Amino acid sequence: MSSVAVLTPESFAEHRSGLKDQEISGCVPEDEAYIPTYLEAFPPLPEKGAPGEKAGEPASAWGSKIRPIKASVITQVFHVPLEERRYKDNSQFGEGEEAKVCLDIMQRTGAHIELSLAKDQGLSIMVTGKLDSVMKARKEIVARLQTQASATVAIPKEHHRFVIGKNGEKLQELELKTATKIAIPRPDDPSANIRITGTKEGIEKARHEILLISAEQDKRAVERLSLEKAFHPFIAGAHNRLVQELSQETGARISIPPPSLPKDEIVITGEKEAVALALNRIRAIYDDKKRKTTTISVEVKKSQHKYIIGPKGNTLQEILEATGVSVEMPPLDSSSETIILRGEPDKLGPALTQVYAKAKSVMVVEVTAPAWLHRFIIGKKGQNIGRITQQLPRVHIEFTDGEERISLEGPTEEVEQAQAQIQEIIKDLLVRMDYTEVIIDQRFHRHLIGKNGANINRIKEQYKVSVRIPQDSERSGLVRIEGDPKGVQLARRELIEMVQRMENERTKDLIVEQKFHRTIIGQKGEKIKEVRDKFPEVIINFPDPAQKSDIVQLRGPKNEVEKCTKFLQKIIADLIENSFSLSVPIFKQFHKNIIGKGGANIKKIREETNTKIDLPTENSNSEMIVITGKKSNCEAARDRILAIQRELANIKEAEVTIPAKLHNSLIGSKGCLVRSIMEDCGGVHIHFPSEGSGSDKVTIRGPAGEVEKAKKQLLQLAEEKQVNNFTAELQAKPEYHKFLIGRGGANIRRVRDRTGARIIFPSPDDTEQELITIVGKEEAVRQAQKELESLVKNLDDVVEDSMVVDVRHHRHFVCRRGQVLRELAEEYGGVAVSFPRTGANSQRVTLKGAKDCVEAAKKRIQEIIEDLESQVSVEVAIPQRYHRAIMGPKGCRIQHITRENEVQIKFPEREDSAAGQEAPPQENGEVSPDAEFVPRKCDIITISGRAEKCELAKAALLALVPITEDVEVSYELHRYIIGQKGSGIRKMMEEYEVNIWVPQPEKQLDVIKVTGLVANVERAKLGLLERVKELQAEQEDRALRSFKVTMSVDPKFHPKIIGRKGAVISQIRKDHDVSIQFPDKGDEQQDLIVISGYERNVEEARQAIQQLVAELQEMVSQDVHLDPRTHARIIGARGKAIRKLMEEFKVDIRFPQPGSDEPDKVTVTGLPETVDNAIDHLLNLEEEYMLSVTETETLAAYMKPPSRYGGGGGAGGLDDGNGGPAKGFVVRDAPWNAAGNKAPDMSSAEDFPTFGTGVALKQTSVWGPKKF
Repeated sequence: MSSVAVLTPESFAEHRSGLKDQEISGCVPEDEAYIPTYLEAFPPLPEKGAPGEKAGEPASAWGSKIRPIKASVITQVFHVPLEERRYKDNSQFGEGEEAKVCLDIMQRTGAHIELSLAKDQGLSIMVTGKLDSVMKARKEIVARLQTQASATVAIPKEHHRFVIGKNGEKLQELELKTATKIAIPRPDDPSANIRITGTKEGIEKARHEILLISAEQDKRAVERLSLEKAFHPFIAGAHNRLVQELSQETGARISIPPPSLPKDEIVITGEKEAVALALNRIRAIYDDKKRKTTTISVEVKKSQHKYIIGPKGNTLQEILEATGVSVEMPPLDSSSETIILRGEPDKLGPALTQVYAKAKSVMVVEVTAPAWLHRFIIGKKGQNIGRITQQLPRVHIEFTDGEERISLEGPTEEVEQAQAQIQEIIKDLLVRMDYTEVIIDQRFHRHLIGKNGANINRIKEQYKVSVRIPQDSERSGLVRIEGDPKGVQLARRELIEMVQRMENERTKDLIVEQKFHRTIIGQKGEKIKEVRDKFPEVIINFPDPAQKSDIVQLRGPKNEVEKCTKFLQKIIADLIENSFSLSVPIFKQFHKNIIGKGGANIKKIREETNTKIDLPTENSNSEMIVITGKKSNCEAARDRILAIQRELANIKEAEVTIPAKLHNSLIGSKGCLVRSIMEDCGGVHIHFPSEGSGSDKVTIRGPAGEVEKAKKQLLQLAEEKQVNNFTAELQAKPEYHKFLIGRGGANIRRVRDRTGARIIFPSPDDTEQELITIVGKEEAVRQAQKELESLVKNLDDVVEDSMVVDVRHHRHFVCRRGQVLRELAEEYGGVAVSFPRTGANSQRVTLKGAKDCVEAAKKRIQEIIEDLESQVSVEVAIPQRYHRAIMGPKGCRIQHITRENEVQIKFPEREDSAAGQEAPPQENGEVSPDAEFVPRKCDIITISGRAEKCELAKAALLALVPITEDVEVSYELHRYIIGQKGSGIRKMMEEYEVNIWVPQPEKQLDVIKVTGLVANVERAKLGLLERVKELQAEQEDRALRSFKVTMSVDPKFHPKIIGRKGAVISQIRKDHDVSIQFPDKGDEQQDLIVISGYERNVEEARQAIQQLVAELQEMVSQDVHLDPRTHARIIGARGKAIRKLMEEFKVDIRFPQPGSDEPDKVTVTGLPETVDNAIDHLLNLEEEYMLSVTETETLAAYMKPPSRYGGGGGAGGLDDGNGGPAKGFVVRDAPWNAAGNKAPDMSSAEDFPTFGTGVALKQTSVWGPKKF
């Protein structure tokens, strides 16, 4: 009879659907239930070797071809015995510290961890995830859930580095593989013991691996062989080929010291057999060469030795390879000229021949040439000398600074050719070139050079000469001029003239308070320009505002400097007189009336009293108005302001009747007429009725006197309007309008003054662009109309005229697509100005248009030419690398300078090749010995315009050149200045518009570099130093806060000191601003509490804890027995009731844990009297709740439901149609029913262990679920 097993119908239906019909039918009658076999219900998976099965072998029901897939997720299970578990006292498995640790490890590694408890209370851990995550999780689990043991293993000290591996990789791999911590002693530690910490199993694995590594290294050997240095080349062979072949054949590593190292020792390392074999071979070579070789010595000039050695000793190797002879050279720093050749006697001859050939293969020749000619021999950018070196590449030409010789080195034939060419160049230069020397006092040198070398560069460029001005450190007055003979003489004469002028010059310092500098300079430099125009020969230099200096420097001819000084002193005296200041208190509500509408009142007072009046801002609480100027003027202004305040207390309102048709004419264009009356009458307010209302009433409000004045003016104006309201219109082409108006309105103003009529031209928005309106008295309007018609008639009469304009000025008029000509046409009635074509030598310019317009245009062109002829060009030398920064985004900075100073600025062509070439020796153009900048052509910026404007533009350009300054900041503070992810340094760079460079941490420098504009760099330096002060203060504060005190408190009091959810200890920390650290569970000294912070705060916190401990020591604990059935009621929902009880009686009440031996025992802790009161209250509650419990149980006994397994029926879902239990699915020949096997017990924890915490049944505490 076959054995059967029960399965669910659903699981079988799924498997059965894939079987063939003949397999499940035809064997038994249809009316009988078919019981399949186990193999039919569960067909086996294919074997690994399925592809190799025989043809006749039946295929599995799952199919014959399933491609194996390599899983990226792995699972590891390991066991932690009870005695090695770190946390054993958990009352409920799956909760407490183990669960917390596993949760933390899962979050950190990404692996999934399941815990289960075996019968022996050991811990089974299943870790699932990617290999790397599983290995990391396993290492952490072992370290944190398993108690750690330690052991030592001793291996030879020299094997330690093999355990560590390259960059510590081997050690890390070993620690991860064995889940241990391996500590290897430092190289300077004499100990050979390696300490391993971890589980017993991990320690054993690690110990085994370390001993294997050591055993492997024991097989290796090291041999040191001391042989004469002279025979090393024979062992190494030419180009080290012999020693390389020897290493490959034997497998040993052979280290021969280089020729420069005076050591005889050859080191051989590797396997013992390989080392022995290599050692024998080397000894054989040495013995053979020792026996066969001999030596000869030859004398060769020391200067020729380098040619025998060759580049990197290649020539010596070539001789050894060709002849088998070793050439021993004396050290280069030795004076010996003896060379030793060592080899077999028959090969020494050929080797000696090669040595002499190499020594004589190169020739050295010296050519004499004056030192001042060297730079001309080299040529511009090395052109002349480059031509020779390209033709003769093997010749090396060397110029010695300050010496009259040129060295040539190379092959004999090529050196002779180069010598001839250089001598030819020298001969030609001596004919064409000349030089002269001038003695000039050293104090004039920097003035000859000029700012950034401007003067000296101009002379060099103009006369095509080289001028060498000695450095300040040379203390020499000899200036040397070299170049074309004519240019040399002209340059000499100009330098002497400059010196003569400077000898007559005088420099004077004028003390002027810095607060007056801006006033003397004026807006856009207008006032100082007037002074400079008055004294053109005097240079006036104001200090930079950032320097906070009061010294203004004057330089020029003695008499002119004196005159300029007196003039400036007079201006300063006036400024001092006008700087008298007084404050006037005015009620805040009257400030707006003093200012007036649009600032009319205050402006009028300022103009009439010639004072400066400053009012406080609207949001300020100040009532003081500050008046600055001459004392008498300030007092007058004060009286007027006080008068306004007095009058404001007497505000009057009046109404005036004026016909509505005149209202618009009284208001005027955009309210100009009525505004002028209001301004004239102390800021009265005039209100006209809205248009279309039909009202004639006009309201005037303000001080009584001013209202009357405004009323009178308004009525007078209305009367005039009635008389003067005559209008006439005139037609004129729009292009004539600007000419009729004239420059600055001069023409039209003359017409208005003569006639008294008002002339209105159309605005750009008007549709009638040709219509001109004339308003006023009829007689005046008629006269103005007549004059304008006459002017327009003259404009309609076109004439043609010409004038002579120098060809060099033509470009100014026609450049920028004829912008200047367009402006002339617009301004002068559309006059057409024609210049001759480019290339034609004509100076005749034709003008065509109205006669008056042509005359005015000619006059304007003449003015422009005069301006152009007075223009100068100034050169500014600024390194090319700063040009982009000076230009600014889209050239905005340069555009601002050109617009502000009315100049043209031209930048040079960019010279990319200049960066890769060596700069020529610096001879001049240096203001100080420290300066390294020698301007090149690509560094010169040209400014064109009026002299004074060019100087201002030049100063503006130089102010835009970035500078770099060092700021001393201690290395320890650098990381704080940089800030988190560079936020601190980035904020400073944005705030100060500079670049801040902090050195690399490994350099440990105490300097930070700041680069940017001068003013920005200064601000950044101050900001940086301020930040350093803050950081130093923080460091000092941290040092004060680091005070620590350790106190001993019985561990049983720690939970009480901490309080519920840390409430008590948090309050102490907050009150005293300290950090309080309790011991960890694994610490040896469980009674120590560490308090850190300010010394005073720490002491106060310690006293607070001591006081708390003293109170706790007075407390007692008593047990009371309460029926367990009442516990839940006493505790209340989520412990609310018991918490209220504990707060009321100031006690701690502890209920027993589920499964406790004494389930009715409740512990009450507190002061003796409060404990007694709390126990009495608990007993009363028990008595009260027990009545309710008894009633509930009695009622439940009567309402108890029938037994599930009684005869009265059952759950229908578990019965079949006949009322019996469902059989489920049955299979035959199951493995567990075979002979000797027994079906597993599903209720057995051993046969069916539970993984994870979700399967285990939880015991619910009366306190509710535990929280981590």
